[in-house]
Amino acid sequence: MSVRAIRGATTLEHDEREHLHERTQELVEAILRDNNITPAEVISVIFTCTPDIVSDFPAAAARQMGFGAVPLMCATEMAVPGALRKVVRVMMHAELDRPRDLIAHVYLHEAVSLRRDLAQ
Repeated sequence: MSVRAIRGATTLEHDEREHLHERTQELVEAILRDNNITPAEVISVIFTCTPDIVSDFPAAAARQMGFGAVPLMCATEMAVPGALRKVVRVMMHAELDRPRDLIAHVYLHEAVSLRRDLAQ
């Protein structure tokens, strides 16, 4: 069994707590589904948000989904001029018995433009 990192991102239409939770949960659910894993197989999750998201922590949304025993961390992305706004990114580490090229990275909404090469 190997540790694999799974990337993903989504965007918000507006910075509001319920909307942040909805979009974060949609992203996490898609990562779990597309990689056929459960929270029990997840080792840790790092969330980042662009500086224009301050309504809540994405980790709070993940905890509501059964990630209470999984180490979660939130951070702020760099404020790069011209970068896509209102973005939540995730890097999920999981124990998976498959090669890196079979990992499904998930980019939703406007975040698809960030990594067209990885988006499913």
